[in-house]
Amino acid sequence: MNALARRAAGLLLSTICLPMAAFAADSQPTHEFILDNGLKVVVREDHRAPVVVSQVWYKVGSTYETPGQTGLSHALEHMMFKGSGKLGPGEASRILRDLGAEENAFTSDDYTAYYQVLARDRLPVALEMEADRMASLRLPADEFSREIEVIKEERRLRTDDNPGSKAFEMFRAMAYPASGYHTPTIGWMADLERMKVEELRHWYESWYVPNNATLVVVGDITVDEVKGLAQKYFAGIPKRAVPPAKLPLEVAEPGQRLLTMHVKTQLPSVIYGFNVPSLATAKDPRSVHALRLISALLDGGYSARMPSTLERQQELVAGSSSSYNPFTRGDSLFMLSATPNTQKGKTLAEVEKGFWQLLDELKTTPPTAEELERVRAQVVAGLVYDRDSISSQATTIGQLETVGLSWKLIDSELDELKSVTPADIQKAARTYFIRERLSVAHVLPEEKAHD
Repeated sequence: MNALARRAAGLLLSTICLPMAAFAADSQPTHEFILDNGLKVVVREDHRAPVVVSQVWYKVGSTYETPGQTGLSHALEHMMFKGSGKLGPGEASRILRDLGAEENAFTSDDYTAYYQVLARDRLPVALEMEADRMASLRLPADEFSREIEVIKEERRLRTDDNPGSKAFEMFRAMAYPASGYHTPTIGWMADLERMKVEELRHWYESWYVPNNATLVVVGDITVDEVKGLAQKYFAGIPKRAVPPAKLPLEVAEPGQRLLTMHVKTQLPSVIYGFNVPSLATAKDPRSVHALRLISALLDGGYSARMPSTLERQQELVAGSSSSYNPFTRGDSLFMLSATPNTQKGKTLAEVEKGFWQLLDELKTTPPTAEELERVRAQVVAGLVYDRDSISSQATTIGQLETVGLSWKLIDSELDELKSVTPADIQKAARTYFIRERLSVAHVLPEEKAHD
């Protein structure tokens, strides 16, 4: 047993008790520092339980990939568990599991992240493992040969054999004509079929460097403790130049586009996506916060406009939703989707007409102060509740830092949302809800073959 495994095994002798968490304070003590090799570290103290969340975020994801080499970031995430300088394939996961820790990883368009949730006194084990695979990932060819088959099967199950996911993947490919957001995070199957382990080695060496990473630690820890551990385990990893990574900007008004898909579904549906900025690309951040509130205004519970008007009042749709992600590295989408109420004989054309009635109403008549306050309170309450979790705090910090924003927004965004006025809502609607920015998908049941 190596030294790392022995130390981890010794920690099994200690046990922890996790008391029920109290509500988090409005603003937790948060600190940041940067090691000489460029690794940024953000530490947020939360001393309600003897637990910490440790996350390492890399600025690389599917928007960094090029045609013919899609899926590299996600495949590399899988291979990060297949052995490093100190540990063999799967050994890090076994050690953490024996310590009672939770661990996993995720890849998106804009980032790849690895995390552990564990007792505060076991944090050194997690950091040593992360530093080890940042510095000395092995990438065995036989492990890659097995793992790429797992990834291909994951793609089949989650996308190719899932009508809703397949339709949404094709919709995104159309809705993002200029940026890397048209690339599915898992990659296109043709690229998975021809991927080589040498490509992953190059991808790892290009992007997995301390000066392209952020370490986030949240929980029952002090900045001095983390500083000592970060210096001990990460400081010796040399910095290297990383390839240029330009923001994935979109054509603001590419013109209305329409995609019609026939998939294995029982009911038709329609998806709308308007090209809009994110907080990282917007010239006016207030417009982004207005879009966040518009999404809640349309689809924020029972009394929101889509369920109250389209579902109950007009009986136009069987279900509907609105969504907007302002925390992307590049430009984003404001989305609406709905399934027509076929029991009432409603059609996709009627649903689209209903969409435009709601959107045009936002342009002509700003919401009342009372309605906006109700929606704002709902959004703020959701954020406060969500961030009672140390994992959620860490993920928000890591996401903000990795898409080019600042962790400080976690403490200031509530005030930003509170400053949005009814006039800001109206201005954002007039600016962004136009056909020149719109992509439409009609998702229809497969047509039956006729004899």
